[in-house]
Amino acid sequence: MDKVLRLTSEQGVVIFIKSTCCLCYAVKILFQEIGVDPLVHEIDQDPEGREMEKALTRMGCSAPVPAVFVGGKLLGSTNEVMSLHLSGSLNQMLKPYQSQT
Repeated sequence: MDKVLRLTSEQGVVIFIKSTCCLCYAVKILFQEIGVDPLVHEIDQDPEGREMEKALTRMGCSAPVPAVFVGGKLLGSTNEVMSLHLSGSLNQMLKPYQSQT
């Protein structure tokens, strides 16, 4: 759990994914299209990945991946992210992290 907490406290937006997960890819692309460049951590490529996956579940993520953190707080997985996006709330939440291009 320490690694998850450290990564999420060091970056504004962090997405934990598995490289073969299509929902993870969709969430990552959504954030990029909104103009946010999140730290994307592929837990299946990390030697501590299994422990990180267990930690994400213990932290309350409904599915271990994708797990999205904004400002150090767990936002949720695909369902929560898509619900916030469809309601327009996600854009507002991510404004401070959007690139100024």
